[in-house]
Amino acid sequence: MIPCYNEEQRLPRTIEQIERYLDAKEAPYELILVDDGSADGTRQVMDAAAERRDGIRVEALPHNRGKGRALAVGVEAAKGDEVLITDADLSTPIEELDKLQAALRGGAGVAIGSRALRASRVEVSQPFYRVLMGKGFNLIVQAVLLPGIWDTQCGFKLFRGDVARSVFAGLTTDGFGFDPEVLYRARKQGVKIAEVPVVWRNSAETKVSPVRSSLDMLKHVIRLRFRASRAPES
Repeated sequence: MIPCYNEEQRLPRTIEQIERYLDAKEAPYELILVDDGSADGTRQVMDAAAERRDGIRVEALPHNRGKGRALAVGVEAAKGDEVLITDADLSTPIEELDKLQAALRGGAGVAIGSRALRASRVEVSQPFYRVLMGKGFNLIVQAVLLPGIWDTQCGFKLFRGDVARSVFAGLTTDGFGFDPEVLYRARKQGVKIAEVPVVWRNSAETKVSPVRSSLDMLKHVIRLRFRASRAPES
């Protein structure tokens, strides 16, 4: 599944790479493309791909809501036993899916790509200030919400189908801060989360503002922690 906002330039090559990889596996699949209210030709690219290939489906939001909301719409439409979330820039190559599938076969309900583990390979790094801000954000997430998870924000995550539909249903975070929320909800449900080292290459074109997006994600993490602390004991 690929959430997209103004991705008409990168999306055609990304679809081609994913199709080539999945076709070689010779297993049935669906590729869900979610248009998050794009203002460019993204929807036209999606529709052309869906007309060409039966396994490609398009979901669309009437206006831009954010990555989290786009994914919630896509997950609701997904029918597969496994649901992969990946970004339109394929910062994590699609070939890394094998590692995440192995983690699910090993008993995990969620397998998340990680740039923070010793065996991870960051081939093209972010600018240093983004790296520092990302590490700072993750330390806060660990302290208040998800201890033991070192990289919640890598955009390459594989969910068991039933887990995906459960944790994305009722999602409250529309924007980039959705990752901590769905992982927190999975952990609260007793789902095993496996953090998997992957190859990662920074894309120069990013929709994540280093200040505005980080502050918005932090706000949602704190709000989620506050709601959790007020929840009655079961």
